[in-house]
Amino acid sequence: MQRSEFEPGHYVRHPHKPEWGLGQVQSAIGRRVTVMFENEGKVVIDTGVVALESAEVYE
Repeated sequence: MQRSEFEPGHYVRHPHKPEWGLGQVQSAIGRRVTVMFENEGKVVIDTGVVALESAEVYE
């Protein structure tokens, strides 16, 4: 199985759904990445179809 470029805890944004807000990766197995978005909830994304964008978070 191919390793995902994302790891749990990473923050991302969906390039076609900016209204979903910031998302935090919950799990990543191959191309399947589960993300909890602040305005959409939990979504499973196929990164072969959607290129998630890494997001910087400043606390």
